[in-house]
Amino acid sequence: MTMNREGRPTAPGEVESTMPDTFTGNRALRIEEPVIFDVGTAEATGVDLPEPDSAVTSRLGGLERSEPLDLPGLAEPEAMRHYVRLSQKNYAIDMGLYPLGSCTMKHNPRLNEKMARLPGFADVHPLQPVSTVPGALKLIAECARWLCVSTGMEAVAMSPKAGAHGELCGMMAIKAAHAAHGEDRSIVLVPESAHGTNPATAALLGYKVVAIPARKDGTVDPAAVIERLSDDVAGIMLTNPNTCGLFERDIVEIAKAVHEAGAYFYCDGANLNAILGKARPGDLGVDCMHINLHKTFSTPHGGGGPGAGPVVLSERLSAFAPLPYVKMTADGPELIETLGDAEADGQKPFGRMTAFHGQMGMFVRAMTYMLSHGADGLRQASEDAVLNANYVRAGLQDVMSLPFGERPYMHEVLFDDSFLDDTGVSTLDFAKAMIDEGFHPMTMYFPLVVHGAMLIEPTESESKASLDLFVATLRDLVMRAKRGEVDRFKGAPWYAPRRRLDETAAARHPVLKWTPPEPQAADAAE
Repeated sequence: MTMNREGRPTAPGEVESTMPDTFTGNRALRIEEPVIFDVGTAEATGVDLPEPDSAVTSRLGGLERSEPLDLPGLAEPEAMRHYVRLSQKNYAIDMGLYPLGSCTMKHNPRLNEKMARLPGFADVHPLQPVSTVPGALKLIAECARWLCVSTGMEAVAMSPKAGAHGELCGMMAIKAAHAAHGEDRSIVLVPESAHGTNPATAALLGYKVVAIPARKDGTVDPAAVIERLSDDVAGIMLTNPNTCGLFERDIVEIAKAVHEAGAYFYCDGANLNAILGKARPGDLGVDCMHINLHKTFSTPHGGGGPGAGPVVLSERLSAFAPLPYVKMTADGPELIETLGDAEADGQKPFGRMTAFHGQMGMFVRAMTYMLSHGADGLRQASEDAVLNANYVRAGLQDVMSLPFGERPYMHEVLFDDSFLDDTGVSTLDFAKAMIDEGFHPMTMYFPLVVHGAMLIEPTESESKASLDLFVATLRDLVMRAKRGEVDRFKGAPWYAPRRRLDETAAARHPVLKWTPPEPQAADAAE
């Protein structure tokens, strides 16, 4: 079997299903769905329109299309069935447990959706006059205030559109702060267990990335950081809780050493949902941190469109937050959009990252989540997320292998693949078998510091019954692997709409354009 550098199989091998084929390609009531161009034809139409009046003349000035659009025509029932069938093939958090460690697929209360769809928020346009949206600006300012209070920070940039975008924003603020002090530092320290976007962000800004190795317990050793600090280090990018699901217990000592070297501490806030209400990053010495609103404050991953990755900033960096920002005055909210207005306000923004201020729907959902939970509710959600992860750990630790021993984890628990030694079953095989059992697989082969990693995050909203079924299912799969039922795993998934695919080929050679079937192409040529 072909393997990549991390030991990940790049192909499943050739294992054929023993199930009989069907004439239609369907499996019972699971309908094989073609692309919409194959469902309808360009010659068909779902509506009857009157013939155009011959007296009507074109007003397009010669810009009329010269060829048919070649769009499929469908009747309403055909179109409806097509999209309903597609939706049934899409697994979602609203269908079942989604244990995708490090990506936090959590329940989004419908109250959030109801508020985000209020006309005053849903219909706001980024180009309408500021004077017509004081309510929206006030909500942005209030959301920003809650983020600052809960993280112990001085300021927040609300405009970044996603977590990685927030990383870029934070590191640009650090770069601007060094420049303001007449320094041009060239190195950023990044632990080996970091999210991949961390070194990419630093490199994008022209920094040389120096890796910090993880010690045997999966955390960062302050001595390893201090050894690499110098007058040329601009900052460190550290995740806490880290990608192994562990709290960095020496974070205060690391922050102190970084500050004494004249550098800044960027904290990847992707896992804030484990400590919200329990610890404030600002109190731990963090200078800036992005917050994935969808991960910590619910909302579907990515928000179904542009996301939101606000960046909170310490007092040391607050002056360098980008434009635009909302300032609360005695007369109400004021949107500061120009460098001149910001400088008059005592700020030194490094510039503007986006055309507009942010993603209104995400702000409304996050604010609704905060208000409906309150401070005690947010803390409870963090505690429940940690409790659920450790419930899964306790239920599986005697049959699966923990790379860092039987210790408390944060919101996600990390297993390695050593429990599969000599079974002929890989992490990928195990994950594919979970699909047949009705569970979305966990994060696989990440973090890279653990061989055959299986990172599981149940989130706070799963019930005990839901977790019990998940644990029992994985225990059954472990027993089957150890009993030698290798074909069951190598052939999985057996019951998914598609069997196992070559994911590497799909990523490197994606088919993004529909091509008419051969007979149709031949007809078109005639």
